[in-house]
Amino acid sequence: MQRRLMLAAGMAAAAALAGCAGPQVAQYAGEKPLLDLRTYFNGTLDAYGVFTDRSGAVVKRFTVVMRCSWNGDEGVLDEDFTYSDGTTQKRIWRMKHLGNGQFTGTADDVVGVARGEQRGNAFRWGYTLLLPVDGKTYEVQFDDWMYLMDQRVMLNKAEMSKFGFRLGEVTLTFVKRAP
Repeated sequence: MQRRLMLAAGMAAAAALAGCAGPQVAQYAGEKPLLDLRTYFNGTLDAYGVFTDRSGAVVKRFTVVMRCSWNGDEGVLDEDFTYSDGTTQKRIWRMKHLGNGQFTGTADDVVGVARGEQRGNAFRWGYTLLLPVDGKTYEVQFDDWMYLMDQRVMLNKAEMSKFGFRLGEVTLTFVKRAP
């Protein structure tokens, strides 16, 4: 029993240290173009993405149509997903700008409150998603990074994990429609 506890403590410490070693959103404070999340996620956007497993193999491809709007510091991101296997999904984010580049958000399939921060051209978003797989639902953590490329295009790279172990990655390109 003591051996198992020591192994678990060692794994937890390694995961914690690995989390600290990664990039921080403040590193991107000087990058341009400057991202204003409330301006970029306002109007209609199209997104194109893939989910890859731990080995890098594409498991699913998908598209998303997003209808986004803000009223002051409160925003709604209404997302309609269509997957390569023909299934569809809807997620509606309710976001709040807290000032100083800080955001929170909720959605029906998100556990608790998502927290995010924007600096320069980057936005980092962390949350726990309820992920349905083969009739079961799993809580998985997302470490979601977005980078504004120009006024229409933003790249998104999100790592999915459970218990600190990497499950896979989502890569996504957002394209804002012309007004």
